Amino acid sequence: MALKRLSSADLASNKSRSFKDIGMAFGRNPFTNDVSIVKNDNSIRQALRNLVMTSPGEIPFNKNVGCQVMQLLFEPLDGFTADTIKDEIINTINQYEKRVQLRSVQVVPYGENSKLAVTIVYQVVGIPIVEEVKFVLQRPE
Repeated sequence: MALKRLSSADLASNKSRSFKDIGMAFGRNPFTNDVSIVKNDNSIRQALRNLVMTSPGEIPFNKNVGCQVMQLLFEPLDGFTADTIKDEIINTINQYEKRVQLRSVQVVPYGENSKLAVTIVYQVVGIPIVEEVKFVLQRPE
């Protein structure tokens, strides 16, 4: 039996890595007196939520990154708008978040004040566990 020689491309494809990010609460780590960090699955959850909540043009020097969801919240809340928001979330995650494989997105009207319950089901590349993040979108007042 012959063994296949592995290249760096083989090692890099579909392999998961460790992920770190700054916690959005900007809490203080009591041991290091530094800003608290989030790791791995929490980092990805936070990144997905932030990506959906960021409008294009908000990130300096990277004007295209973001999602049109906030602008769509000012449209009449009906099935068409919910489907448009769902499609916008899917396209944004597939385009800008390469660490995950998207499994499904659900956008359900919640209450009567233009609120939408969003559920994003995803799999981290290289890890066989399916995870989800849930949050509520609402029109800023």
